[in-house]
Amino acid sequence: MKRVLFLCTHNSARSQMAEGLLRALGEGRFETFSAGTEATHVRPLAIEAMAEQGIDISGQRSKVLTEYLDQPFDDVITVCDNANESCPVFPAAKNRLHWSFPDPSKAEGTKAEQLAFYIQVRDAIAAQIHSWIEEKESNTDSH
Repeated sequence: MKRVLFLCTHNSARSQMAEGLLRALGEGRFETFSAGTEATHVRPLAIEAMAEQGIDISGQRSKVLTEYLDQPFDDVITVCDNANESCPVFPAAKNRLHWSFPDPSKAEGTKAEQLAFYIQVRDAIAAQIHSWIEEKESNTDSH
């Protein structure tokens, strides 16, 4: 099983959604984790946006990336620019990738408008994960 770690600054929205999405979309082929350069909490609107897709991330917790520094990963993926710039080297990671997504916690307006932005980011992350899985499978098939 491939081990994947998603990193973001606060481990509160993008990396949490990515963890839940890969767990669901990967259909048991990936062991997924997420962490941040600092830990806060999983944002309620991220939980709500994921629940709309039938994915429950309410049991996930915000973690600091130092929990994972000495663990082996196939892929370490940063999902925000700040984490990409401040992320330490993961010596036991085979690949390091960066996917840039806007920060949904910066959304303004009514709760419905904010949720719409979370959903937009969730869908962008899901599309990226879909194409990444397809790419991994086509690379595996060609060997």
